[in-house]
Amino acid sequence: MMNFLTTEASSQNSIVVLLIQLLPIILIMVVFYFLLIRPQKKREKEVQQMRSNLEIGDEIVTSGGIIGRVVSLREDNIVIETGSDRSKLRIARWAVAQNNTKHDEVAE
Repeated sequence: MMNFLTTEASSQNSIVVLLIQLLPIILIMVVFYFLLIRPQKKREKEVQQMRSNLEIGDEIVTSGGIIGRVVSLREDNIVIETGSDRSKLRIARWAVAQNNTKHDEVAE
């Protein structure tokens, strides 16, 4: 009877030791989530919303550094007009890095 109690106590003790050893790893994962992963997902969501809210006439900057004004919008590409000679470029919507046109946001 005494032998059974000691093995049960030692197995519970080993579970506690295992949890104590895993606690720092779990804490590091939680810190990574709140400091790195969550803010990155928030930024990606904002960029995706900016790209979906583009309008004709907006001044944009592409990821390659080309500055132009939106002339035409399609599902997955955009036609922009650049320079004083009004040359037109067709770019992918994912290539838009920044919208320089300020829009009035409607508060709901």
